[in-house]
Amino acid sequence: MSLKILLALDFDHTIVSENTDVYVQQLAPGSKLPQSIKQTYCSEIGWTKFMGLVFAYLFENGIRQRDIEECMKSIPLTQGIKELLLGLPDYFEIIIISDSNSVLIDYILEAKDLKDCFSAVFTNPASYTSEGKLILEAYHLQDWCNLSTRNLCKGHILQEYILQRQKAGVSFEHVAYVGDGKNDLCPITKLREQDFAFPRIGYQLMKEIDNLQQNSHPLALKAQVVPWSDGIEIFEALKKLKI
Repeated sequence: MSLKILLALDFDHTIVSENTDVYVQQLAPGSKLPQSIKQTYCSEIGWTKFMGLVFAYLFENGIRQRDIEECMKSIPLTQGIKELLLGLPDYFEIIIISDSNSVLIDYILEAKDLKDCFSAVFTNPASYTSEGKLILEAYHLQDWCNLSTRNLCKGHILQEYILQRQKAGVSFEHVAYVGDGKNDLCPITKLREQDFAFPRIGYQLMKEIDNLQQNSHPLALKAQVVPWSDGIEIFEALKKLKI
């Protein structure tokens, strides 16, 4: 069995400094969505279906593949993240688990020359129709996790990846998860005592963790919690780990 360390990262507000789904909405006329589109969002329709309507609206208003690509390329990386991704030793395996979509993530990784850093990217599939409209699919439809959205349970994806790698002869001495949002809580509840949770300071995940710790919640975390605001802080913590 080969030993490695797994680093799993969220994408929006983690690898990049913006929310890709929100950022792309600036391409709408006047940089604003009409109220008729905004009103369609609710918990029943879900974010992915809502974004499908957003991309349909952008298409109807003349926005094409090149426009979306250029918009994504303009999003800056979070400070220190490139140094983190490029500086870790070869025994780190790095993956993305994100509720964005495959097209937007691919544009950014390509533009920032980071595509080769990742062993896998788990996100909602997206593609262009023959007419040039971006359409989305849910990564999966789940009903087993009330910490997650219906279309993406990050904890399930993380566990499945670890199991898949075990079957391939790779075991992870440590697992580190880096995120910012409420939907990043599920995967860090799956971590062990030798693992690391990196919540971004000032974002919702940090508040969720504080709430668990202050209220002796049954979902008490086993992993070591290391708050961060800069990718270099994550790098400094992880580079101490050996296998």
